[in-house]
Amino acid sequence: MATISRLTTPSPAASASTLKPRSSQPKTLIGFYSGSTFNAKVSSSKLAVRTNPAIRGPLVVRCSQGGNGSPAKRTVLHDLYEKEGQSPWYDNLCRPVTDLLPLIASGVRGVTSNPAIFQKAISSSNAYNDQFRELVQSGKDIEAAYWELVVKDIQDACKLFESIYDETDGGDGYVSVEVSPRLADDTQGTVEAAKWLHKVVNRPNVYIKIPATSACVPSIKEVISLGISVNVTLIFSLSRYEAVIDAYLDGLEASGLSDLSRITSVASFFVSRVDTLIDKKLEKIGSPEALDVRGKAAVAQAALAYQLYQKKFSGPRWEALVKKGAKKQRVLWASTSVKNPAYPDTLYVAPLIGPDSVSTMPDQALQAFIDHGTVSRTIDSNVSEAEGVYSALEKLGIDWNDVGIQLELEGVDSFKKSFESLLDTLQEKANSLKLISL
Repeated sequence: MATISRLTTPSPAASASTLKPRSSQPKTLIGFYSGSTFNAKVSSSKLAVRTNPAIRGPLVVRCSQGGNGSPAKRTVLHDLYEKEGQSPWYDNLCRPVTDLLPLIASGVRGVTSNPAIFQKAISSSNAYNDQFRELVQSGKDIEAAYWELVVKDIQDACKLFESIYDETDGGDGYVSVEVSPRLADDTQGTVEAAKWLHKVVNRPNVYIKIPATSACVPSIKEVISLGISVNVTLIFSLSRYEAVIDAYLDGLEASGLSDLSRITSVASFFVSRVDTLIDKKLEKIGSPEALDVRGKAAVAQAALAYQLYQKKFSGPRWEALVKKGAKKQRVLWASTSVKNPAYPDTLYVAPLIGPDSVSTMPDQALQAFIDHGTVSRTIDSNVSEAEGVYSALEKLGIDWNDVGIQLELEGVDSFKKSFESLLDTLQEKANSLKLISL
């Protein structure tokens, strides 16, 4: 496998060339149509993406199709940002990246990716074959080839969001790329990987994703101190979230820069996975009190995380950094898709709306919120209720820190498996290419 120092920088010029829509492929059209047979909770106006006007379907990115689509109508995503100050991002990325254009037109303001997303994108699409073939034939090893495929997608996506980044003076329009999940327990290795990714992507609106493991919290401080913007991922508990905020503040203070305005960060606080785990514990307890709080843990903890966010980014220490141009590390709600079909499909989006925050949504959650989401400030509308749920769960024997540790381990393990699976898939492709070339 390649080491960081051996990986080469993909050509920016080569990356930019892929941003032209492919005229030979069907263009993705976006439109609204009325529906009379939808469920009562679905609005009468449905956002559809189709390659044939007679065929109607949901708003999703199809990795195998090209085209930049027609302009989308105004959606609730525009209201989410303009009225409530929350940035809607898209939690997915695949080729061709021009498929993101209709989503940007519909109000999406950034993109997040992770090893699982790239595993799905690269292994299920032929769009990467030509570049991968060239890399293999030029002598690249599998991991080096993987990173070149990823960096190309990130660079191209950054280009699409560049105007949003410029319009907001670096406040929005980011694309996130994660360091290797193999480094989750390697403090210095994570720092070196972050430096390398920042250098090779070479775009002002890239976020380097670093997991909030105990080993990587010090990495966050060091990377921030180097002036590199970071998306801290896999945050599952309030205690770890506070450590992440402190690492950001420590990094800003350690940077020695007189102008901190170009360093930004988001802290990705995961939501739905919290309910998935805690609901299982509550069902095992089985009492009426336990069953009554199913599906409430994740939103309650997120509401308290927002309170912590507001507290930490105020007061003398923060004000001293603001004088140097520092920007808040916005809280980002991640894992917003609903895992339990019995719950409302906007459960992890609608109750978490608040200013100076981000909500990153995969296809399911994004489509649901565009279709029948309501925009209003909800994140701090009932903090006392959130505190009550949080305390009630503790009384039932739920240890929030243990929950956070278990979910963190599961998240890291999941990303590692996706990463290894993709490398295996690429190795098989490389072997087949070599057989063909003989």
